[in-house]
Amino acid sequence: MSQLNILELNPSHAFSIKEPVDNSLNTTLIDEYELETTELSPYNVLYITEFVDQEYLLNHKEVISEFLNNGKVVVFCGHLFRDWLPGCSLMMPKKINHYKDYYVQPVPGAPLFEGVEVEDMVFNKGVAGFFARGYYRAPKDTEVCLTFTDGKVITYIDRHTSNGTIIVHSGRSLLGYNSDKKTTGKIRIQMLALLEQEVAQEVV
Repeated sequence: MSQLNILELNPSHAFSIKEPVDNSLNTTLIDEYELETTELSPYNVLYITEFVDQEYLLNHKEVISEFLNNGKVVVFCGHLFRDWLPGCSLMMPKKINHYKDYYVQPVPGAPLFEGVEVEDMVFNKGVAGFFARGYYRAPKDTEVCLTFTDGKVITYIDRHTSNGTIIVHSGRSLLGYNSDKKTTGKIRIQMLALLEQEVAQEVV
């Protein structure tokens, strides 16, 4: 089995200040603008979150396509508004008429959100809407993990558009959920397990 080796792009945005890298996860954090000059061969996961400069990624989307064509994993958590991620539609804002429109539902059998309570995802300090506010039109044959209650897709896994795996989530970083007081704390653990599973399938 290949060892998990994550390269995360740091947007260096005021709202995305990164904690010190947890070395136990084999995560390397680089400035987002170093992507084009970084040797990517040691890494098997490219992890990209909200606030990243998507104009820059659009100008260097061939780097991401090549990474995927080598059978590796790209994760994007955020609102896509430029066409740099293969197969991914632009994020569509969810029409909200009532706070219950923010309610989500895990797809039965999807291990990424297994045991995570819906209320823990939807509400933060009594306010709804922090977990996801938009959706994607998932490509054909993708594995859908989480939707709104009307079926619109929040999180999916695409193993067909490229030689690698693309994991898309319309909210914040799935590795950022580490609470020991809410069931959302399981998301980080289960996300890491998913990445290890995908990396194990990497063609060497």
